[in-house]
Amino acid sequence: MDKSYPDFSMMPNRIGLANFADNPLSLSWHDSAWIPVLSMDNVMDYFSERSNPFFDRTCNNEIVKMQRLSPDQLNNMTGLEYVLLHVQAPILYVIRKQHRHSPTQATPIADYYIIAGTIYQAPDVASVLNSRMLSCVHHLQASFDEASSFSRYHPSKGYSWDFKSQRGADKAKPKEEKPREETSSLFQRQRVDMLLGDLIKKFPLPTQPLPKAPQTVPTKNEPENGASDDKTEIKQEKIKPPPEKKPRLN
Repeated sequence: MDKSYPDFSMMPNRIGLANFADNPLSLSWHDSAWIPVLSMDNVMDYFSERSNPFFDRTCNNEIVKMQRLSPDQLNNMTGLEYVLLHVQAPILYVIRKQHRHSPTQATPIADYYIIAGTIYQAPDVASVLNSRMLSCVHHLQASFDEASSFSRYHPSKGYSWDFKSQRGADKAKPKEEKPREETSSLFQRQRVDMLLGDLIKKFPLPTQPLPKAPQTVPTKNEPENGASDDKTEIKQEKIKPPPEKKPRLN
């Protein structure tokens, strides 16, 4: 089933410059029937689906497809064409829209990237700068509005700041629990695990050899200054007690 829904990642009309429906940066497209079998060989056929709003039917790719010519004939033609610029199977494909003037000269017009089967148009530099500047202005205006809400005026004291009343009001308000967003989908986790497994197989981690235990050589402790190891026995002389004095008999 084909789907086309807005993408709010780029909003150059946040302050009301233009209708975002007319901006291709706010569109995305995917066909769920193609996603399981999408590969480098059929990604151009997937991009050239009739329900894809990013594909121009007047391009040379449609002429080559209708006349059943080889895709290599695009280099010999002039006009609008689509080429596969970058491939990081199975998750990322980049397609470029360009105007070919000669077999060696082509002018890029727009780039499209396909992530997990969903097609987006890559923003140009002007759109990125415009979005970032509008975001900065929006946050600055919000900060000025919040700062002005703390200012107070008294006829005798003049202007002053009052932050205590606002803090008390903020504490009185109950905190709303935001719904927890899922960090990644099952498709993204499976694809990332597969890519990491392929990288580990191509570039295995080096195994460090175990350090060998140093061999200890028994050493003899030589006596210092040529002293012998013979144990000298110290003889202790027995000390005799003094003789007992006997009383004299008259």
